[in-house]
Amino acid sequence: MASAFPSWVAGYRRAFLRGDVLAGVTVTAYLIPQVMAYAEVAGLPAVAGLWAAVASLAAYALLGSSRQLSVGPESTTALMTAAAIGAVAVSGTAGYADLAAALALLVAGLCVLGWIGGLAFLADLLSRPVLVGYMAGVAGIMVVSQLGKITGIEVDADGFVQEIGYVLQHLDQVQLPTLVLALVTLAVMLAGSAVWPRAPMALIGMVGAAAAVALLDLQDRGVAVIGEIPAGLPLPSLPSVSLDGVVEILPAALGVAFVGFTDNILTARAFATRQHDRVDAKRELLALGGANLFSGLMQGFPVSSSGSRTAIVDAVGGRTQLAGVCTLLSTVVAVFALGPLLAAFPQAALGAVVVYAAVRLVDVPEFRRIGRFRRSELLIALATTGAVLVVGVLPGVLVAIGLSVADLMRRVARPHDAVQGFVPDLAGMHDVDDYPTAAVLPGLVVYRYDSPLFFANAEDFRQRALAAFESAQEPVHWFVLNAEAVSEVDVTGVDSLRQLKEHLDASGCELGLARVKQDLRTALAPSGLLEEIGEQRIFPTLPTAVAAYQAWQAEQV
Repeated sequence: MASAFPSWVAGYRRAFLRGDVLAGVTVTAYLIPQVMAYAEVAGLPAVAGLWAAVASLAAYALLGSSRQLSVGPESTTALMTAAAIGAVAVSGTAGYADLAAALALLVAGLCVLGWIGGLAFLADLLSRPVLVGYMAGVAGIMVVSQLGKITGIEVDADGFVQEIGYVLQHLDQVQLPTLVLALVTLAVMLAGSAVWPRAPMALIGMVGAAAAVALLDLQDRGVAVIGEIPAGLPLPSLPSVSLDGVVEILPAALGVAFVGFTDNILTARAFATRQHDRVDAKRELLALGGANLFSGLMQGFPVSSSGSRTAIVDAVGGRTQLAGVCTLLSTVVAVFALGPLLAAFPQAALGAVVVYAAVRLVDVPEFRRIGRFRRSELLIALATTGAVLVVGVLPGVLVAIGLSVADLMRRVARPHDAVQGFVPDLAGMHDVDDYPTAAVLPGLVVYRYDSPLFFANAEDFRQRALAAFESAQEPVHWFVLNAEAVSEVDVTGVDSLRQLKEHLDASGCELGLARVKQDLRTALAPSGLLEEIGEQRIFPTLPTAVAAYQAWQAEQV
């Protein structure tokens, strides 16, 4: 019964096996220190990252539509968890861990509701500039959140600016061995990744830092390590959280679900395109819900996808979710067999791993590309970065969505328009501003407005259409609206069309419509405007409109 198996099992090829196994083992070497570091970012014990990774990998292998996506703890959801839970509980307490697990379960529930309600389209609300700027802001917060681990200072502040200020005011408390260890580890990872891009530099850096602590007795000099890690895996259980606690973190769960799904679908689509594959956005919403459900039950925290780990899967040759299954099994073996090594990882090196990951989130070439394309979009990207840094991760999500919608509204509310004419030796009708040799028929204005007509641009349309009418060099007898780009209209848009017709009627000019789609006809029908214009002035194409005007003009002679 093929339907009982995950989608990637169907059609599995033996040729994939070597690449999948190698990719799974390779990703494990990168995943272990990374997810432990992200658990610390979330305000949880490092081992919680391992539990969340194992649980989410299992769920995604069963439910996901991407053949390569690597899921688990990642930077954004870890930061959002810390921001949400830190506002209502103290990090390091049982109540904090329960709320983090409950947040994952809430995210799971919201994803399933979105899957049922067909809300996968919400991933398209964030434009590329907003996403690039958002990730840069997250990177800045990640770096600042690790200042305490890197310097050894007990940072008693909350917020990007406040934490920087606190560290600068307490530089006399810096633990030099801790700072040196963190900087050397970071330098090794950055240099190593530049020379060997596919090497598990996070693991190399962590093992090297652990060796340095042991050989140089750095614990005696104040360098903190992770400490004992519980053996094995926890039994699945529901977190102990009151109803009031659930209500307090529900708004945060909405933000985490939205950002996590957006990250999932964008990363999955990017790698699916490389393999000429496709990703089911609705299925991804369900898979993200399953990953967070398993993570919450295993005392983890909200999870999403990892672009860096997915890139490793692709680079090493992983072609299906068997790579994720191999990563899961390798991680479980590590939890059982490598506990002492993991416990010896220094906190400063974990902080360096987070900074290492943060640096790679800032896509400077993409900022440059956006700036070359359009300055306004670069400003949106930079504004998003600033918003995330100043107001925080969770409010930054709302700011990012608002900026995306505002940019869309700006474009639709003030679109391009054109008076169209004939260009010698070029078929069709074209924007007269684009062609100096373009000519219009005397007494006829063909006007195009490149947007749906709705409340935000109705007055702009009316004024610009009248400006085109009044700026004509000869008296205008017919004003034909080329409606090819007017795909939708609301009641305010209908009113603006009627006001335009009334003004033209008063001036002795007739209004016509050309290239009216059936959907637009259906929308206009209840208003009675089509009857007021008359079927004889509604044309299927521009040539038929021009021919009708020429015939009318001949009759006037």
